[in-house]
Amino acid sequence: MRIMAQLAMVMNLDKCIGCHTCSVTCKQAWTNRVGVEYVWFNNVETRPGQGYPRTYQDQDKWKGGWELNRRGRLRLRAGGRLKKLLTIFANPLMPSIQDYYEPWTYDYDRLFSAPATQDTPVARPRSLITGRNTKITWSANWDDNLAGAPQLASGDPVLRKVSDQVKLEFERAFMFYLPRICEHCLNPSCVASCPSGAMYKRSEDGIVLVDQDRCRGWRMCVTGCPYKKVYFNHRTGKAEKCTFCYPRVEVGIPTVCSETCVGRLRYLGLLLYDADRVAEAASVPDVKDLYEAQRGVLLDPHDPEVIAAARADGIPEDWLAAARNSPIHKLIFEYGLALPLHPEYRTMPMVWYIPPLSPVVDVLTGTGHDGEDAGNLFGAIDALRIPIGYLAELFTAGDPEPVRAVLRRLAAMRSYMRRLNLGQSTDESIAASVDMTGRQIEDMHRLLALAPYAERYVIPKAHAEQGVQLEEPATGCSLDYEGGPGMGGPFGEASGTPAPVAVENFHALRDRQTGELSDRQAGEPHGRVNLLNWDGKGVPDGLFPKRNGRNPR
Repeated sequence: MRIMAQLAMVMNLDKCIGCHTCSVTCKQAWTNRVGVEYVWFNNVETRPGQGYPRTYQDQDKWKGGWELNRRGRLRLRAGGRLKKLLTIFANPLMPSIQDYYEPWTYDYDRLFSAPATQDTPVARPRSLITGRNTKITWSANWDDNLAGAPQLASGDPVLRKVSDQVKLEFERAFMFYLPRICEHCLNPSCVASCPSGAMYKRSEDGIVLVDQDRCRGWRMCVTGCPYKKVYFNHRTGKAEKCTFCYPRVEVGIPTVCSETCVGRLRYLGLLLYDADRVAEAASVPDVKDLYEAQRGVLLDPHDPEVIAAARADGIPEDWLAAARNSPIHKLIFEYGLALPLHPEYRTMPMVWYIPPLSPVVDVLTGTGHDGEDAGNLFGAIDALRIPIGYLAELFTAGDPEPVRAVLRRLAAMRSYMRRLNLGQSTDESIAASVDMTGRQIEDMHRLLALAPYAERYVIPKAHAEQGVQLEEPATGCSLDYEGGPGMGGPFGEASGTPAPVAVENFHALRDRQTGELSDRQAGEPHGRVNLLNWDGKGVPDGLFPKRNGRNPR
């Protein structure tokens, strides 16, 4: 058993209102630069819908994630090392800019500079890529709030998997919002797809990042990611992706998308898992068993044997305490509510979701029934036309039973808590019907509806002694071990010789301007001092205006 720590997230889809605040704040924090105008590390999709990029869930087309070969071993859907080598200069399995969307702005200057006419001037859309006038035909949330529209729903790859009856009746059911970020998977196919070894999974907290120094722009990671959450910066020639806001979480602050979420639907916490069992769990033959297989990899942080093994593997005590208080572990195991997104991709994603129940209550209330009564709710869940099947295709590889169990627990919580809010006596039979106790339901309700900041975000701070490890991927990747999937040979983290120090750090230290080095010797033009690269010692020439040919002292 090799115990490692993983920062994970759970999103409660019952509370998402589709306001896109998380997307906008993430955009401003991470991708408001030239070359990534089309990139959204965080986006919110309407379900059913085609998503962003369009039909990204159609792995028959995009070949993302893993599959099993004839011997039952994992292999990349897009092909192994030889195929990647043959197609390294022309990779056909990537979304084009039209699948994402061509980013645009508007010619606002025309509103001010247009000559006086009888008509109001119009600010035409202009491409942020070419600078020319363009026609807007698609965007990251083009089908926002349009779930079920015939011209859009037909393009939903998940909807194609359900029956014809569901397709015909889905328009009358409901829609919901699905926020998405990088899944920071336990078995990331993007990492295994990278020819230059630039993609890596941090061994300290499981965050998947891109080493910009080592990235050569092959874009195999874009193909390898089944969620299409790795992007290409066409100006820098490098791959970029969601960083899980690692500069924030390292000091105990939640991600930007979590911090600014209007609905307070996101939870952050630490999980412990057995790295030696990841490949085995991802290789189970039946895709419907992948959900339970992934749960089996995650460990109980209260188990004395797990605690002892974690200490032996160097996990700090405060991280173990954070794992024991993790809201993620509670939502997955204690309350059994959270489900992974598309486990059939075999990447073992670590951003989980609580499926929505609200539309069920609305439907019942609209028919004149008590929408919060346990009997009515349980009956409605079993009789729903679509949500079970559609949600199962999203979260449990088509197995409806785990989804039905989650929805029944959410329904039991509503019925149980309503009795308390109305001053009625508790009904333990409601809790017993979903294999819970009344106390557990009350605790679950507190976490989902009332939990304060400190209970929703339990993030251990990085340790100073781990600083070098956090910065340098060469010190270790959680997949870089004997038998790790995709990590041997010419591709993966094991390729090449590890750099002892990051290139940007080397140049910054080499070119550092000191108090004893004149500005001219340091290569600074016009007698200036680079304050961002100055060691703060002395008063070098050029720091202050000269008086009578001398620097002021």
